[in-house]
Amino acid sequence: VGATFFFEGQQFYEAASVLLVFILLGHWLEMRARAGASAAIRALLDLAPPKATVSRDGKEVEVATADVVLGDIVVLRPGNKLPVDGEVIEGGSTIDESMLTGESMPVTKKVGDKVIGATINKSGTLRYRSTKVGADTALAQIVKLVQEAQNSKAPAQLLADRASQWLVLAAIVIGLATFAVWFWWLGQPLLFAMTLTITVFVIACPDALGLATPMAVMVGTGLGAANGILFKNAAALEEATKLNVIVFDKTGTLTMGQPKVVEIVPAAGVSPDEVLQVAAAVDQGSDHPLAVAIVERAKDLKLPKVSGFLNIEGKGASAAVGGSPVFLGNRRLMDEQKIDLLRLGERAETLKGEGRTVIHVARSGKLLGLIAIADTPRPTAIATIAKLHEQGVRVAMLTGDNAGTAKRIADMLGIDIVLAEVLPGQKADKIKELQGQGQKVGMVGDGVNDAPALTQADVGFAIGAGTDVAIESADIVLMKSDPYDVVGAMTLSRATLRK
Repeated sequence: VGATFFFEGQQFYEAASVLLVFILLGHWLEMRARAGASAAIRALLDLAPPKATVSRDGKEVEVATADVVLGDIVVLRPGNKLPVDGEVIEGGSTIDESMLTGESMPVTKKVGDKVIGATINKSGTLRYRSTKVGADTALAQIVKLVQEAQNSKAPAQLLADRASQWLVLAAIVIGLATFAVWFWWLGQPLLFAMTLTITVFVIACPDALGLATPMAVMVGTGLGAANGILFKNAAALEEATKLNVIVFDKTGTLTMGQPKVVEIVPAAGVSPDEVLQVAAAVDQGSDHPLAVAIVERAKDLKLPKVSGFLNIEGKGASAAVGGSPVFLGNRRLMDEQKIDLLRLGERAETLKGEGRTVIHVARSGKLLGLIAIADTPRPTAIATIAKLHEQGVRVAMLTGDNAGTAKRIADMLGIDIVLAEVLPGQKADKIKELQGQGQKVGMVGDGVNDAPALTQADVGFAIGAGTDVAIESADIVLMKSDPYDVVGAMTLSRATLRK
């Protein structure tokens, strides 16, 4: 401007134009990255329906979702999205919760069950009482977690900010020194000295250093949210790259947390289906987890009629099936009824040694067979551990089970370190022990008793289907409840840090 209007001198319009283009391009790329990182938040917010049907003063009225208050009775029909979280008080239905849990199969809901806002009602009509509205809903909490993570600063970002401050100061000092040397000491013209000074300012100013780190964090957390991995703070994004041991709580994390029939051992001359059919007939009226597992396995079989069901506390149950007395339960019940276990006694002990619960099935004083029940591994557990090994990460399993059961599961999954017979209050101490050996430890858990260990670990991973306490205590939440997302979180963290 000075060379154009006030005095003669060289004009650098092309240089100024190129510089402006680069600066504007940088800002455009920054805004584009921010928009992309925020897309996950917008997508989450769009999941909630804009309107809700509630029952007030005996009438059904349609109100904005934002106007639903605590205690409102929400009316839900097939195909509707749930506006807020609540508890079913009337009716029953199946709810598609895939947006929150990643589970593709709809979940059956009945009176007393909890329902979550933004999920989809698939079949029946039900009424539920709102228990969490506005910023307290599960969806709102997810959005909050993503926003907090994107706004927090990773240690590398804090270091970059401190470095930027000193580099800016150094650039100003060097620029002023440049002006002083060329103008006063060497006696060069003012325009020439000013040109060199501005050149030093432009080249030395660390503007990219201050922008690159927060942008990488925002994009990383946004990508994580889009894939069901919620980083609660930017520090977790960085710390996850340093982990060399991942500790999994067994029940509900590596395993499904629900007992399943894993083996049926029939006596000579008896078919497996017959053993299962008789056992399921007795158990069909029971809500005991082992009974539910047996009935679930026999869902494709036609069950005979039962009469005289009797629950035998701590031992099993008995009933008359087709007029014949049937006893179903543990070894003590068989001994009391003087039922000969034949050759299956040894097999039953072997199964128990492998950590399985053994149900003996006897009819008319004779043993029909054995049903072995165990908690089954999650479908992706083996692949998760194999992938962690590929990345040079050792895997430990934390469980209250006895050493035999723990070793069986560890051998099946390929686990390196087995921490068995650990009481709930000792979990955090086990994490401390590993850290005391110089390890960077990540903890994956889902229960209330995992909370201290999740907090003690360098990075805590909470399974999304776990308790609120576990989720609050963790640094990273795996919304799909899939252990393989631990691998995804670590891979994403490394990719973000490289940027």
